[in-house]
Amino acid sequence: MGMIGGILLWCLFGLVVGVIARFLVPGPQPMGIVMTILLGIVGSFAGGFIAYMIWGGDAIQSSGLLFSILGAIAVVAIYGAVMSGGRRRRIDT
Repeated sequence: MGMIGGILLWCLFGLVVGVIARFLVPGPQPMGIVMTILLGIVGSFAGGFIAYMIWGGDAIQSSGLLFSILGAIAVVAIYGAVMSGGRRRRIDT
């Protein structure tokens, strides 16, 4: 598999992980498919880093789909908080 095939696989994996993470994080996440792919890829690396810190060894191999999704959930939640300015709607009673 060439470089283009590897990039396409990373994009596909990032899309799958990003969509799962967006589904699991409550609230709206107004972003397109490209941002979903990027956040999925970043989340996968974050999950791999967390797995590396816990178990050591090769971060890519110790991280599976589960840690990729957990990392993506954290990245999507952080992205949502940053993009909304950290503001919550206040309900006056």
